[in-house]
Amino acid sequence: MEFSLQAASEHDIAFLLKLREATMKQYLEDVGEPTTTEAYLERVMYKFEDAKVIKVHGESAGLFKVSYIPENNQWYVVQIQLHPGYQNHRIGRQLLIELISVATEQGASVGLSVLKTNPAKRLYTRLGFELVGETKTEFKMEYNA
Repeated sequence: MEFSLQAASEHDIAFLLKLREATMKQYLEDVGEPTTTEAYLERVMYKFEDAKVIKVHGESAGLFKVSYIPENNQWYVVQIQLHPGYQNHRIGRQLLIELISVATEQGASVGLSVLKTNPAKRLYTRLGFELVGETKTEFKMEYNA
């Protein structure tokens, strides 16, 4: 499926809040994390300058938020979320493969964390991410070329 990325703006916040509700609510509840609008907004606004809205045929389909952390020489996946109607179309996989390629060319790693109840961990493992730590609620994973 073809898609593009567009820098997120304040006009996207309502979509991003609904997206978080649709994609993360159950996983957050499963680990005891808050699912209030305020908690969602805090997460949406975190590193908002790095947020990209995933567009499919001009429609907002998801969020890809990645930050470069120079002191770690690491690209960090802050958030990757696809609306349920766009899941299982290899969009997330393609975004991660492209990020891994950029990181590999730069000699950098790619890091992320995933809620322990989120099945996306299987995708990350298949792409070569390895478990490097964990908290009560999340797995910390890294890809090193």
